[in-house]
Amino acid sequence: MKISIIGAGAMGGAFAEGLLRSQTFKQEDITVADPTPAKLEHYAKEGASVTTENSVAAKADIVSIVVKPDIIETVLGEIKDSLDYKKQILIIIAAGVSSTQINGWLDKNGNIIPYFMVIPNIAIAEKASMTFIVPQGADKEQIKTITDLFDELGESLITKESLLAAGTTLASCGIAYAMRYIRASAEGGVELGFKASEAAKIVTQTVEGAVKLLQHTDMHPEAAIDQVTTPGGVTIKGLNAMEHAGFTSAVIHGLKAGLSSHD
Repeated sequence: MKISIIGAGAMGGAFAEGLLRSQTFKQEDITVADPTPAKLEHYAKEGASVTTENSVAAKADIVSIVVKPDIIETVLGEIKDSLDYKKQILIIIAAGVSSTQINGWLDKNGNIIPYFMVIPNIAIAEKASMTFIVPQGADKEQIKTITDLFDELGESLITKESLLAAGTTLASCGIAYAMRYIRASAEGGVELGFKASEAAKIVTQTVEGAVKLLQHTDMHPEAAIDQVTTPGGVTIKGLNAMEHAGFTSAVIHGLKAGLSSHD
């Protein structure tokens, strides 16, 4: 099976990196397309096929469109006649583009190729994305193919189109929010006396530990917090100070502010 990625920007490039590390596809079965040759040099060195022609990338079994929303229509119009609607699968990674729009752009004499609206985050490069998938006109086998692909590149969730904006805010924007916490905590570590590099290492490992603990035990976060919170101890004092400064409220307000921008 062959897969292509049209668009080697931040997200397209991250997707390509994840695929190159995957077991699902051989490197030579991955094609990356972009009009800027310089963006393709790295992927060529990694063993992927590269091209500046979208029509060449459109020949893969799975064709992924990973470009800015305002040029989705242009790219689809460019490759539409090259697609075999009976044999190929289309992945569209673009926030804010609706299925109604896509259906109109893809319509070919009343036929529409099976496609998936997909929202990953940039951790897909490290095979650690949280990816939201909305199948459109796909059968069970095609859905399994795509979910298996994104499960290898992290975790995936089949969801409704109406929740894609919320998913973008919670996981795609959310990765930036998580990094902001890490940065703030590392800066606090420097104030506590650690070198900047030491503080960053401590915080990232601590966050990784918290994530793995929750994933492997299925504990509710509050139950895990209770395990390290003793009466009158330093943990509860620190937590209460953060809450007094509006920590939980700030996170929720940030998420809702991000979501409102999609309206």
